[in-house]
Amino acid sequence: MIMEGERHLELSGLEVLRVSKESNFVNIGERTNVTGSRKFLNLIKEGDFEKGIEIAREQVEGGAQILDVNMDEAMIDGKEAMVTILNLLAAEPDIARIPFMIDSSKWEIIEAGLKCLQGKGIVNSISLKGGEDEFLRQAKLVKKYGAAVVVMAFDEKGQADTFERRIEVCQRSYHLLTETVGFPAWEIIFDPNIFPVGTGIDEHRRYALDFFRATEWIKQNLPYALVSGGVSNVSFSFRGNNSVREAMHSAFLYHAIKHGMDMGIVNPSMLEVYDEIPKELLELVEDVLLDRRDDSTERLMEYASRVKGETKTRVEDLSWRETDVAGRLSHALVKGIGEYIEEDTEQALKELGKPLSVIEGPLMDGMNIVGDLFGSGKMFLPQVVKSARVMKRAVAFLEPYMELEKQQSGTASQSDKKVLMATVKGDVHDIGKNIVGIVLACNNYQIIDLGVMVPMEKILDEAQRIDAGIIGLSGLITPSLDEMVNIAKEMEHRKMKTPLLIGGATTSRIHTAVKIDPHYSGPVIHVLDASKSVPVASRLFSQTERINVLKQYKAEYELMREQHRDRIEAKEFLTLTQARENAFKSDWPSVHIQAPVKLGLQVLKDYPIREIRQYIDWTPFFQTWMLRGKFPEILKDDHVGEEAQKLYDDANQMLDQIERQKLLKANAVFGIYKANSKQDDVLMDVGGEEVRFHFLRQQGKKASAPNFCLADFIAPVESGLTDYMGLFAVTAGLDIERSIELYRKENDDYKEIMIKALADRLAEAFAEMLHRKVRTEYWAYDRNEDLSNEDMIHEKYRGIRPAPGYPACPDHLEKDALFKVLNATENAGIALTESRAMFPASSVSGYYFAHPGSKYFGLGKIGKDQVEDYAGRKNMSVKEVEQWMESNLAYSI
Repeated sequence: MIMEGERHLELSGLEVLRVSKESNFVNIGERTNVTGSRKFLNLIKEGDFEKGIEIAREQVEGGAQILDVNMDEAMIDGKEAMVTILNLLAAEPDIARIPFMIDSSKWEIIEAGLKCLQGKGIVNSISLKGGEDEFLRQAKLVKKYGAAVVVMAFDEKGQADTFERRIEVCQRSYHLLTETVGFPAWEIIFDPNIFPVGTGIDEHRRYALDFFRATEWIKQNLPYALVSGGVSNVSFSFRGNNSVREAMHSAFLYHAIKHGMDMGIVNPSMLEVYDEIPKELLELVEDVLLDRRDDSTERLMEYASRVKGETKTRVEDLSWRETDVAGRLSHALVKGIGEYIEEDTEQALKELGKPLSVIEGPLMDGMNIVGDLFGSGKMFLPQVVKSARVMKRAVAFLEPYMELEKQQSGTASQSDKKVLMATVKGDVHDIGKNIVGIVLACNNYQIIDLGVMVPMEKILDEAQRIDAGIIGLSGLITPSLDEMVNIAKEMEHRKMKTPLLIGGATTSRIHTAVKIDPHYSGPVIHVLDASKSVPVASRLFSQTERINVLKQYKAEYELMREQHRDRIEAKEFLTLTQARENAFKSDWPSVHIQAPVKLGLQVLKDYPIREIRQYIDWTPFFQTWMLRGKFPEILKDDHVGEEAQKLYDDANQMLDQIERQKLLKANAVFGIYKANSKQDDVLMDVGGEEVRFHFLRQQGKKASAPNFCLADFIAPVESGLTDYMGLFAVTAGLDIERSIELYRKENDDYKEIMIKALADRLAEAFAEMLHRKVRTEYWAYDRNEDLSNEDMIHEKYRGIRPAPGYPACPDHLEKDALFKVLNATENAGIALTESRAMFPASSVSGYYFAHPGSKYFGLGKIGKDQVEDYAGRKNMSVKEVEQWMESNLAYSI
């Protein structure tokens, strides 16, 4: 029973934790979280759970009232680790007396943890990020297991970062939970997002203040709900300055608790007593938290620089030049210093006599150090690529001597660890493949890279000719996945046993397990990124480990296939007729349809890079280099911030060079035309000629949401209204081959990857910029739009620009009609490969929808009835449609 003035959260089978309005703050211990404690992570990775239990005990003894347990780490079996640690914790009475918070981004881990709990636990977390259906499904299961739940202020639009967005998402979540699921309100814990303040970005100034306001609003308007948050987030801008961070945490908690915050993840060692914070520092911190002055951030940063110590002028340290030549070469490789590499390599050659002795001796010793540092997380990918650049310069210096030696002796030694790599036929993307090759080369593997758009026969013939130890396949677009299946089948037909590594943006462990692995009896392994390639390759080249690897992955993938079949069978689907009856419906007479300023085709040639670069979303750029974090916060990160800043500086220097020397050319073509929908197709009037675009409809059964199809956002023929749809294609990759060829001649992998990554970012930025101009100028259905770049990244604008081949419209074949209308090859210089990849690779194409209710969605799986209907509409055979759409089929072929 809920008494007036009191709320309760029943957390344990033995006790009830009561939280009054004047209550004590509930402290959630975070050190049993592998993402929050490196020490705990290392213990779990080593299988030392007993010492992990001691960390949990220290948390409880230190005052933790709830224990947050998280096992989300790529090199850990999260499900198994969660079950193991929870069972061990339950056997410790002094630890088990407090509730456990099961923290994971993977539902299967959460559910496995829930099954282990003896009393009431807390799930951290669920959100509307994946839509209402998934939110409700997970909430019902949490309720079934009797747990409380943390609800993130996150929905289909992204994380809530303003007061208005926070209360919007929390209110919607609350009503869904209490009214649809029947979830007890006192077991709902909202996390309204604590973001960093003091970043110097105006949009961030109110982050803390809006959290306080949202917390107070939740307590007043969502009865009995609780509020939590990760407190350390607020001070990320001041990482490395503990005195400021501790003061910020304490002051933030002081105000948050006054506004109603009930609990939070806090490191007690990073807290100062509020009353003991120096007066000057407290004033500066609260100026930032409460946004009391325009210069608050600058004043606190100035204070922080004083208390941290005087900055010193950096003097180049050349003491390493005093060591022997092997030490100098090793240092140069680890630090990526190329200034002295030729003279040191020449000296090593004089001392050792043979060029291969230099390569296989001090140079490879240095690269082994690089590989070890990268593997242990002590070096980052940009540094590794710079090391590889220095190594290539050294090898290039030695190549004439090796050639002479080869001519004299008739032989030459090379690494017998050969890895053949290729981007498959029809695909042109290779940044990820190049990075994997560089990392493997740093670990003494001989890389044979066949490039892009490589036919199956060439890949396998070459692999057999050179006796490759591993074949690595890469691809980005979905047809590439089918080509990988074909290669696996042919390898089996040829009775090959060579391990097959699968990688690329659209690949996944589940696709590899379900679609590729069954067709090849040899090892088939999905590699998530470059950091995972080295340990996998090492095991595959080991005579003792290879058999174990084969058995391990075959068993793992067989289990994944069984689980996949169970999930598909358990999921309910509507017939196509039922899905169309549940379509997104508009009251068309009341929808304002804005006629474009100008109908038809428009071409933008050689568009200024200077303007495009202002729209870059930098977060994916850092992800390309395997630096995880959101921009600009990543620049201040304790772990990767220094390297991220260097990379960002290098990127902007190259952008300056691209502008000055016109290294890249950007073109765009777009058009807006009259259009109407006819069921799931859109009929477009292009100069009096009807062009039909075919779309697909969601068929998954939903509790309350519509079954979307992009055609729903265009007025139907029978409405009698004239509607419009746009098409576009942009590229920022023209002329890139000239720079790539130059960088390859200079053995500069770093610059090659950099210009490719920047071209990709510029293409996406061009698409974003053009969409804005369409919304405000060319179509002008939202002339008064006033959004920041960050707002656009979070898609806060009206309208969408989905791309054929991606979740809402996954059929790449639809690019044919789009490119024909736009004459994109002639007008923008963009061509399509046979698999419908765009060339240059740094290109984006898609549709423009202006309907105010239009939204991005994923098609999901579709039934055979829709495949047959779609085949008829496109005048294709069912078999052809199934081949192109296999990853979206709700049945096996």
